[in-house]
Parts: sequence; C-alpha cells; structure tokens
Amino acid sequence: MITNVGTTYLVEPRPSWMVTPRPKTGGVRYGRRLLGTVFAIALLPLLAGTAAAQDDLQQHIAKARLAAGDFGKQLLADLQKAIDADGPVNAIAVCSRIAPEIAAEKSAAAQMSIGRTSLKLRQPKNAPDAWERQQLQNFEERKAAGENPASIEVGEFTEKDGKPVFRYMKAIPTAPLCLNCHGTQLAPDVVEKLHALYPEDRATGFAAGDLRGAFTITAPR
Repeated sequence: MITNVGTTYLVEPRPSWMVTPRPKTGGVRYGRRLLGTVFAIALLPLLAGTAAAQDDLQQHIAKARLAAGDFGKQLLADLQKAIDADGPVNAIAVCSRIAPEIAAEKSAAAQMSIGRTSLKLRQPKNAPDAWERQQLQNFEERKAAGENPASIEVGEFTEKDGKPVFRYMKAIPTAPLCLNCHGTQLAPDVVEKLHALYPEDRATGFAAGDLRGAFTITAPR
C-alpha cells in the first residue's frame, strides 16, 4: 500500500491477510525425488539377496537334475541287462536288490539323499511324504495340461522335520521297457513273482508315457 505524505511516498507492507502464499512445488518435487532415491537404496540389499538366493537355487536344481539322471540311466541299463540275460522275471529281483544300492552310491557321490516315490507304489518304503505327494499330484496336472513328462521337475528351498533343506523331484515317464513289469498285460510268471515279492503291489496298469513316479532328492540347506 502506498501513502502520500507531502511529497514523500511511503510504501507500507500489505497485511498478512492480503498476501497469497506461493505454492512450494519445487520443494515438494525435490522431496519426492529424495524419498524415491532413499527407497531405492534401501531395496538394493533385498534385491541383491533375492538374486543370490535364486542363483543358489538354480545351482542346486542343476546338481540334483544331474544326480537323478545318473541314477535313472544306470538303473535302466542294469534292468535291460537283467532282461536280456533271463527275461522280465529276473529284472524284478534285480530291481528289488540293485535299485537301493544304486541310490546309495549316487547319494554318497552327490552328497544328497536320492530315492524314488510314486502315487502307485510297489515298494512300501518308498511311500511319499506330504510334500512329495503334493508334487506328484502337481506333476499329473502338468502332464494333463500338455507338458512333456520328461521335462517335468520341481526344486525349492523348504523345511523338513523343522530343518531348512533343498528338495527336488523329477518325473519318471513310463518307458516301453518298464511295461514288462508295470504294464496292463503281464506274463503269468511275472505276476507270480510280483505277488511273492510285493503282496501289496499297486504299480501295474501303466501305459508308455504315463507318470510312473518321480526321483526325489533332499539335501541340507
């Protein structure tokens, strides 16, 4: 406000109620940028830890996949030799005796616990636990959805008996060789041998390509 006092003009400040404050948009933008930067920096250790954990998981899966593959190839080769030597009946006895030995050998070499399980058991001691049963059911769903059984697998860090562990399973497709003892039409001597060794056998009625079961692997975390 300007007041004329004689020839002197006085400039008086306007009352505060007449002053419209300017929005401090620049400060707000700066504050938001600063907050975003702080938030991003805080996330860096978390993102780095997540990436490292994912890399660690993939390394465990690769090692388990190799161990399962070695186990399967040796078991299949030994069964083929048994069948060539004395027919399918001989393979039943070989599988019952040799499979646990191969599993123990591969487990020691890989420093992992390696075995087999199925929803349709032949050997009761291979019964799946709760985690394995869930994965086997998931495998069946994945196969029904069109996934190639030969590539179906799962691996994760989880807990077993209250301890952190790595667990892995890989599907076992039913090969033509397996139908001698797991198919729908079995020779009478094969049926007799199966009843003698496995009175509660449920592992028959498979067709080529069906999921016979899965290799199952556990390792300390």
